[in-house]
Amino acid sequence: MEKISVVSQKKSLDQLPEQLDKSSKERLTKQQYRVVGSHSAVKTCGWTKNMLRGQGGCYKLKFYGIMSNQCMQMTPSVSCANRCVFCWRDYKAPVSKEWKWKTDEPEKILEGSIEAHHKLLEGFNHGKNTNQAAYNKSKEVKHVALSLTGEPIAYPRINALLKLFNKKGISTFLVTNAQFPEQIRDLEPVTQLYLSLDAPSEVLLKKVDIPLFNDFWSRLNKSLDYLSQKKHRTCIRLTLVKNVNMQDLKGYSYLIHKGNPDFIEIKAYMFVGASQQRLKFENMPNSEEVMSFAKQLLPFIPEYDLVSEHYSSRVVMLAKKKFYFADSKGRERWHTWIDFPKYNELVNAGDSEDSVPETMSYLKPTPGTLIVEKDKEVKLDNSKGIKVDEQTDEMEFWSPEQDKKKDDKGGC
Repeated sequence: MEKISVVSQKKSLDQLPEQLDKSSKERLTKQQYRVVGSHSAVKTCGWTKNMLRGQGGCYKLKFYGIMSNQCMQMTPSVSCANRCVFCWRDYKAPVSKEWKWKTDEPEKILEGSIEAHHKLLEGFNHGKNTNQAAYNKSKEVKHVALSLTGEPIAYPRINALLKLFNKKGISTFLVTNAQFPEQIRDLEPVTQLYLSLDAPSEVLLKKVDIPLFNDFWSRLNKSLDYLSQKKHRTCIRLTLVKNVNMQDLKGYSYLIHKGNPDFIEIKAYMFVGASQQRLKFENMPNSEEVMSFAKQLLPFIPEYDLVSEHYSSRVVMLAKKKFYFADSKGRERWHTWIDFPKYNELVNAGDSEDSVPETMSYLKPTPGTLIVEKDKEVKLDNSKGIKVDEQTDEMEFWSPEQDKKKDDKGGC
């Protein structure tokens, strides 16, 4: 396996260049990003905007209980070690197998990112279509999606940054492309760790991800091994590109079993950004095709089952059957939502092994979900409580009235 060089030894630290040059920063700014320091970026998620308009939240709200209006989308590294065909990034974005740039302090990244995030949302304050209560709540960031662009774990001080988020009570959903296995192995606890699995075979992965590393397949497999050893919540994400990687269910199942994730998200490639230069509109599967693929995969991974879908996002969630158990009232139901205060308590308990939150220790019951079938009829699962579909007013999940309701009204 090729050795990773985290910081280039060719130059002293004070001589290293910035990851983003002036033209790169200007290009990102035109695309509604806000550059923080020399290698981090923030951008407002469309679902955050939707929730501020009172139009509901993203699939992470439906699947895990994240409040979209309090979620910040950012990355501490715009650089990546892949040039995935389905990525919205253009090929002018920096790519590298090593960290060879100046390194910003994690404190400045955190403070600068939150400041930039709030500035991006200022236009919603007292806006004509703004849900003012949702905007007021947004002033307190409670969640961060480290998945905006690039490879977040390539940032050499990612663990220090994660500790800061943990101390501030901000949940962390981190996505990695599985090309830096040692960084995955050594990663500080995150609320949920995602690993992108973009193809079921070595030949196809090279075609889809266009990796810089020659030993990319070995790196993926080693990353899956390390993922399986994590105590906290883990998830494997499949991005489906029609007529490209929607094949070889047995191959996918082998890799999924190796990674042994708690959850699997099966998501459609979206025909947006620079990916439109590399793929066609026909490569974007619809919601029914994503659901069909998920159901075809299930017989190969019998320890998982279908839990929910977010129809408009074209994403389906599978979970291990161990998350389906009796609640405090003795009713069998799914438990995929996150008890964020409990997670914060556990992760900030100290620096010992005991401070690594175990998956089953910070669960909450999942609201009953609706699955949209091909004929557009709706099927309820057999859990109790609030029913969630694309028409549900998701704002009720954090409203004062909802906070007063008991756990048996949805566990929210």
